[in-house]
Amino acid sequence: MASTTTLEPTKAAPGGRRAKARSPESAENRLGWKLAGPAVAVMLLVTAWPMLRALYLSTFSYRLTDPDNREFVGISNYGVVLSDSLWWRAVGVAVFIMVVTVAVELVIGFAFAMVMNNILVARGLVRASILVPYGIITVVSAYAWLYAFQPTTGFVNQWLHLDPGTNLFDDFWGSIFVICLAEIWKTTPFVSLLLLAGLSQVPNDAIEAATVDGATWTQRLTKVILPSMRAAIMVAVLFRALDAYRIFDSPFIMTGFANGTAPPSGLVYNAMIQRVELGLGSAMSVLLFLSVLIIAFGLMKLFRVDLSQVRGD
Repeated sequence: MASTTTLEPTKAAPGGRRAKARSPESAENRLGWKLAGPAVAVMLLVTAWPMLRALYLSTFSYRLTDPDNREFVGISNYGVVLSDSLWWRAVGVAVFIMVVTVAVELVIGFAFAMVMNNILVARGLVRASILVPYGIITVVSAYAWLYAFQPTTGFVNQWLHLDPGTNLFDDFWGSIFVICLAEIWKTTPFVSLLLLAGLSQVPNDAIEAATVDGATWTQRLTKVILPSMRAAIMVAVLFRALDAYRIFDSPFIMTGFANGTAPPSGLVYNAMIQRVELGLGSAMSVLLFLSVLIIAFGLMKLFRVDLSQVRGD
């Protein structure tokens, strides 16, 4: 008697190519690249050409007013910049502004985010009011703070009952104080907006469970809320740290880079625009770009956070 065999459809292994190719995650990644790919390509093209041009010019001793005497010097311009104490002083100024402003903005921004997240009355009005400073152009904000601290016409000296001749812009620390104050006032709403997005990712069940277990508000904050917001905090710190390190507008308007308040971007401006030394200025701009990359890489390694947590994956 002939035996009959039943033909059953072959099932693909769970880890096989077919299952992997049809996984929702891979399909989502491909869709993401299709949507973001053109914009990424344009951004790379726009940013790559200036950087390559700056890298090329940095290998020359090149003054715009004397183009016939352009001379190839290799990496000598980098040696001149890195051996100059003025460059390292500028880096120290930028790092100081970055650390102080980001730290203060995180604290105040988190408080604002908590208010915007928990308020029940006029929520839209409160959020709009908090975000107003961020909508003001940086140049306008810098001029406003400059006029506010003028010794004769500014209102700060009157409010603090200071001597009419007191001018904070006469020394380094006074100038840095006003610059940091202007940056904090201007960009704290941006930090609060990012932290507000992080607060929305905190699971309410975990907070309620901690409350039932008798955890205090401080314990809920440090054990539940902040760990759940780690990715959003990293994004806020990363964006603001890079922006603060590249500061230019406020020192330029308030002090004109006097009293030693020039950041690296200020030295690039002086070399490229004031003295039209394209070779030396290009070397500074390349070093500024590399230092920004180092800061970004260091912060990402410090937090060790998967950015997909921001969207709740």
